[in-house]
Order: sequence, then structure tokens, then C-alpha cells
Amino acid sequence: MRIAQVAPLWESVSAAGRGDTERMVSYLTEELVRLGHEVTLFASGDSQTSARLESSCLKALRLAPEIVCREAPLYLLLERAFGTYADQFDIIHSHIDLIGFPLARRCPTPVATTLHGRLDWQELIPPFREYSELPLISLSHTQRRPLPWANWLSTVHYGLPQDLFGFHPDPGKYLAFAGRISAEKGVEDAIEVAKRVDMPLRITGTVDSAEYEYLSYIKPLLNHPLVEYLGEINGNEKHQFLGEAYALICASDGSEPLDLALIEALACGTPVLAYTRGPHAEIIEHGYTGLMGKTRDGMSALVASISQLDRRICRRQFEERFTAEKMARDYLSLYTTLTGSRAQDLEMSELPSDGSRHPVQQPKDTSMSETAHPTAFEARTMRTVVQ
Repeated sequence: MRIAQVAPLWESVSAAGRGDTERMVSYLTEELVRLGHEVTLFASGDSQTSARLESSCLKALRLAPEIVCREAPLYLLLERAFGTYADQFDIIHSHIDLIGFPLARRCPTPVATTLHGRLDWQELIPPFREYSELPLISLSHTQRRPLPWANWLSTVHYGLPQDLFGFHPDPGKYLAFAGRISAEKGVEDAIEVAKRVDMPLRITGTVDSAEYEYLSYIKPLLNHPLVEYLGEINGNEKHQFLGEAYALICASDGSEPLDLALIEALACGTPVLAYTRGPHAEIIEHGYTGLMGKTRDGMSALVASISQLDRRICRRQFEERFTAEKMARDYLSLYTTLTGSRAQDLEMSELPSDGSRHPVQQPKDTSMSETAHPTAFEARTMRTVVQ
């Protein structure tokens, strides 16, 4: 299958990149190439990929302060992906949220859009209403709640390369927190739980400089003797950080569509202690791969019971549900649905007015119909709202 992956330009697309979205695009792209598909990646020029790379800027925009008009390379990317080169692909997979909607509507090639961000802002309702026919893919079922009427095609969870993190059979003696230092991540709750159970807490993640008031509030809490802030760490350091932890503590408010750190922890065999909020329950199975409480008191009371969980089950759940290969195969199934549906639409458009089939010659270019799944026409029912 000829597949286009359209990525944001703010960060480069690579397995060791900073952004979760860009890393997932990288994992997906590499897996699709490994499975034998012809993939073109639209991304910044400093991206690392085994696919064909089409870039509209030499490096990630975050690293290019000399580019005054950040929209210029983005417009060029949009035109190339959805216009100039669109007929070279069987499917275009967009990861740039609603920015691609206007051209996706007019694109002759089927377009699927995975939404990587929050959808609970009121200003998103009008544009999503306007483009309500476009097929969307969510990262979690929870992500859909603000827009239940949208054209949800499916949910595909993030997936990691199976060998990215190794299994750690023995638990450590500290709680781990991984994520941005921001209000929605609940760093203060994680610190409070660690203090209540008298267990060290190690924190890694970027500081959200936009939240000045929150930073002034959280800074004194980071100075507690049980708390160690490590800053931002790379892949190898994260493997050790998560794998040697007693548990990952996830105290976020559940507003984000998916917390990748939960999957990374499971890959290491590390169980998760989380609030019963948002998409956490879609990743963690209470009593098997983690424990979930509703309050600080509830989470604190569960810490001791984490030791009873089998870390082998955590790793097994990762291998069964959250690998890059599974993510890629899930997406391929959706690609087949969309391209197969389009092939059926093209075929039906050639029928004579009386509805008979036999006088009509099939189109000679069968590139789309060849990729269609036998039940693709039935699968079009997925384009209705999925609750």
C-alpha cells in the first residue's frame, strides 16, 4: 500500500525525538516500512526515517528561530501532501489535527486523521461540526467525549517498539513520576502521596514555562527531602528510571487523551498507581497491571499493595496490546476500510441508471480495489458515530 504520513513540523520525527506525537509517527512509519509498505513521510528535514522523506523546512521549527513566518513551511507541507503529491498515495494519514481539514475535504485520496490533543475546548466545536464527515481516529475512547457526534472511525492506542524497553523483574524502592511539570499532571498530588507513605519520589519531565503561577507554587514542594527532580531524560535513562521504580504514579486530572508514560512503564514491567480519571482505565487493568484510587487518601492506601502485583503480567499486557506492530496493523485495517470504501464508491458510480451491473466494464486502474478488504463495504458502517 502507498501510504503518506503527515507530521507536525514543530519537532523532528525520530524514535528518539522529544514530542510524543512525533515519536508515535516515527514508530508507526518504521513499522509500516518493515511490513513492506511504500511510505512517504511529510516532516521536517532533520527527521530520521527509513521511509521517503518530503520536507518543507530544513529542521524542526522549534530549532529554527531564523524562520519568522512559521506558517510558510506548514502551508508548503499542506499543499504537497494533500495536493501536489496526493494522487501518488492510496491513503493519507494526517497527524496535524484540524489544520489539515480544509484540504482533506477536497483531497481526491482518502484521508484519515489521528487526533493527538485535547478536544475539550469550546472553540473546537464549530470547526469539527463543519468538517463532520471527515473520518477521525482517537487515542482513547475518553478523548471522544467532548465530540461524541464526530465521525469516529476507531480508537488506536499508542504503541512502542517491542525491544525499546527491557523487562525489569525486580521492583525498586522509589515512586516514579514522568510528565510535564504542569497543573493537569498533578505533580503536587504525587508529592503528597510520597510524603504520606514515606517513600522517595523521583520526577522527570519538562517544565511548562507558560504556567508561571503554577511553577511558583510547585517549586518549594520539589525541595522536600523525599523528592528528587531529574529534569528531562533520554530514552536509555528513561528505561532505567521506569524499570527500577517500585511503581509509576500518575496523578493527572485525566484531561489528556492518553498518557504515554503508562505504556512505557508497562513495557518495563513496572505497575502503575493512578487516579480513576480520564483514559487511565483504558490502559491499566486494576489489580493486574496497576491500582487506581479516587483521591490522595485512596492512592496512598494502595501503595503497599503494589508489591503484590506480578511485573511479568505488566510486560505481557504491553506485548499484547501496546506494541508498535499492533498499532501499525490496527491502522492498516483502517486504511483498508477507507480505501476499500472508496473503491466501492467508484465502482457504484459507474453503474448504469437502471442499476444493472453486467454491461459495465471495470476500471482498468484497480490499485484501490486490489487493496480492499473483502468486507470493506460492510465496514463502512464504522463511519457512523461510535460511542
